[in-house]
Amino acid sequence: MKSQEPVISLRGATASLGSRPVLRGLDLTVERGEVVALLGPNGSGKSTTVRAVIGQIPVTSGTLELFGKPLARFRDWRRVGYVPQRSTAASGVPATVREVVSSGRLARARLRPLNRADKEAVNAAMRLVGMESRAGDSVNALSGGQHQRVLIARALAGEPDVLIMDEPLAGVDLASQQVLADALAEQTRNGTSVLLVLHELGPLAPLIDRAVVLHEGRVERVDHPERLHDLACHPHDTNEADPASKIETGLLS
Repeated sequence: MKSQEPVISLRGATASLGSRPVLRGLDLTVERGEVVALLGPNGSGKSTTVRAVIGQIPVTSGTLELFGKPLARFRDWRRVGYVPQRSTAASGVPATVREVVSSGRLARARLRPLNRADKEAVNAAMRLVGMESRAGDSVNALSGGQHQRVLIARALAGEPDVLIMDEPLAGVDLASQQVLADALAEQTRNGTSVLLVLHELGPLAPLIDRAVVLHEGRVERVDHPERLHDLACHPHDTNEADPASKIETGLLS
């Protein structure tokens, strides 16, 4: 029987960038098999939240747990897949699509050569995002949307239990957005949890269980995505007087 601890749990979390406070007592949980979207205006703390979850930005007070363990004691990073904000997949280093996606398997391979199971997982990840036919191509020859597909395939190759994505749709063409939505749908059917930052819901809206709107480093609102319309882009345009569509700040469970 599986443990019932949340995959991700932040309670009263604070974090700063330099001397500037960004998270100011954030409460957030992601349950097993759940898809949670973080929305809100620029500067609201969305990217800082996901970077705190993966340990890139320290939580200065409050608690952060992954799979029921405090971050400081968590070691099983193969269970976590991370897709950063869109960037050059090879970071300027010549590499093929297969090489970049294969790098997502290293946590499971533990420095040994990739075996048949590893290679099958890499092929499956490329196939899921529609990039298997480009496996031998240089990532430097790809479009922006194709770059994003490769980054997602790299995360999926590790077969993570939770997938954390920072603005996966930013600057991505509509065709690639739909491919990414289909790939995520496949993962969620297999029980993968997802935490993602979005500026707009787009084709991912049907996959989202809860949309969490941040404002100045705190939870302002939690709702179902179909109630939010374009709230991702215009988070203060809704009727705040509607008590049925608002949950008190920080009460996510």
